[in-house]
Amino acid sequence: MQTIFAQSVPGRLGVVPKETEKKAGDMLPAGLLRSAAPALPELSELDVVRHYSRLSRLNYGVDSNFYPLGSCTMKYNPKFTESAAALREFAGSHPLLPQLEGGEAHSAGNLEALWLTENLLAEITGMKAFTLQPMAGAQGELTGILLIAAYHRARGNKKSRIICPDSAHGTNPASAALAGYEVVNIESKDGLIDPAALAEVLDDSVAGLMMTCPNTLGLFEKNLPEIVRLLRRVDALLYYDGANFNACMGRLRVGDVGFDVVHVNLHKTMATPHGGGGPGAGPVGVSERLLPFLPGPRVVRGQDGAFSLDYNLPQSIGRVAPFYGNFAVCLRALAYILRCGGEGLSRASDYAVLNANYIRARLHGQLEIPYDRLCMHEFVCSASPLGEWGVHALDIAKALLDKGFHAPTIYFPLIVKECLMIEPTETESKETLDAFCDALLLIIEKARKDPQSLRDAPLTLPVRRLDETRAARSMVLTEDLG
Repeated sequence: MQTIFAQSVPGRLGVVPKETEKKAGDMLPAGLLRSAAPALPELSELDVVRHYSRLSRLNYGVDSNFYPLGSCTMKYNPKFTESAAALREFAGSHPLLPQLEGGEAHSAGNLEALWLTENLLAEITGMKAFTLQPMAGAQGELTGILLIAAYHRARGNKKSRIICPDSAHGTNPASAALAGYEVVNIESKDGLIDPAALAEVLDDSVAGLMMTCPNTLGLFEKNLPEIVRLLRRVDALLYYDGANFNACMGRLRVGDVGFDVVHVNLHKTMATPHGGGGPGAGPVGVSERLLPFLPGPRVVRGQDGAFSLDYNLPQSIGRVAPFYGNFAVCLRALAYILRCGGEGLSRASDYAVLNANYIRARLHGQLEIPYDRLCMHEFVCSASPLGEWGVHALDIAKALLDKGFHAPTIYFPLIVKECLMIEPTETESKETLDAFCDALLLIIEKARKDPQSLRDAPLTLPVRRLDETRAARSMVLTEDLG
C-alpha cells in the first residue's frame, strides 16, 4: 500500500482555507516564518478518508478479533467508559486549574473522581492508600521500588538488594536495577517460589521481594504465608506486581495477606484501552507504613466535604508524573469499577480463570503442559514435542495469524522451553474459545503432516515473515519520493 505522501497530486485540495484579514507576517516575527510551504501531501478529502479506512482494516484489535496474549490481559473495553472519559466537564478542564488560586473549587469534580478512584482501589486491594500518578505498569513498578527505598532510608536500614524470582514479570529486575538495587534471582520449584531458596539468599541487605501473583506460569503462589514470615524477619518488604490481578479482583485483597506495595495496571485489569504503546496507568497502593512516602500532591477531603490538594508531605518521594497521571484512563477505570461493583469484579475474575482452564483442558495431550494443574487466568504450554518435525513455537504463532487469531505470547517465561503463554480473559465466549482451540489443534496436526507449511506461515497477510534482525538494524524511516 502506498503511503499518503506517495498518493499526493500537486494542486489537489481537501479543503479550501478561508481568507483571513491578518497574514502570518502580521502575527509572527519574520525569523519564525517559513521560507517555503510545508511538504504536506495534496489530496482530496475522499482520498484521505479512503487511505485511512484501508489502513484501519489492516489493524488487529480486541474490538475485531480474539487476542490471547498471555500476561497482557487484552480484554474488551466497554464503550460506556469512553463516554464517561469524554464528558465535557472532564475533558475540557485544564490540568493546571487545581493549582491556581481558587482553582480547587472549580475542579472539585475532578478531584473527587481522583479521590474516589484511589479509595475504591484501596478497598479492592486491601491497601491503605493509592497514588494515581504512575502512567504505566513499569512506571508503577519503579514508583513502588522507590517507595521501598524511601522506607528503608527513613529507618536507617542499609539495604542494597531486591529479590526477583524467575517466574516474575520481566520488567521487575529492570525496575529494581533502575532504582539502584542489585537484583538477586531465585529459581522456582514446581513453578512456585521455593521458601527454602528464598531463605538461602535472605539477609539484612535485602530490601524486598518482587512477586507476580499469580505468576507468569499462571499459578497462584501457595507458599505466600511462609514467604511473608521470612521477609518480616529481616524487615524486607513484599511487592505485588499487579499485571495479573485480573485473576484476583474481588477474590484476593493483597494487603490482607501481607503485601506492602502493589501496582495495578488499569489498562489491563479495569478495562481501559491497552495496546499500541498506551495509554496506560499503573496506580500504586501502599500499606500503612509506606503512607508518608507516597508521591504528592495528594487529594484530600476536608471535614466539610471539600476536596483539595495536600502539598505538605515532607517524606514524599515527590512527583513521578506530570499533573495527576493519565486522568482519562483513571476515569474509564472508575466508571468500570462503579458499573461492575464488587459482585461484577469477582465474576470477571471467575470467568477469566474458567476460560483459561477450559483451553488448558482442550489442549491436554496435544501440547506439552509442564504445569498441568488448575491454573489461574493464564497458563503455559510448550511446543517442544513438535521439534521432532522441525516446528517451533514461532511457527505455531505465525500459523495462527493465517487462521485469523492473534498469537499468544511466545518464548516467555524463559523457564519453559518453546513456551506459549495463553490468556483468554473473561470477555470471550465459549464459541470463540472453541474456534481458537480448533485452529490450534489443526495447526498441531499439520505440524506432523506438513511441517514446511507452518515454517512458511503466514501466507495470507499483507506482510510475510520478515528478517526481524535485519529489519531492526536497517530500518527505513523515510520515503524517497524522487
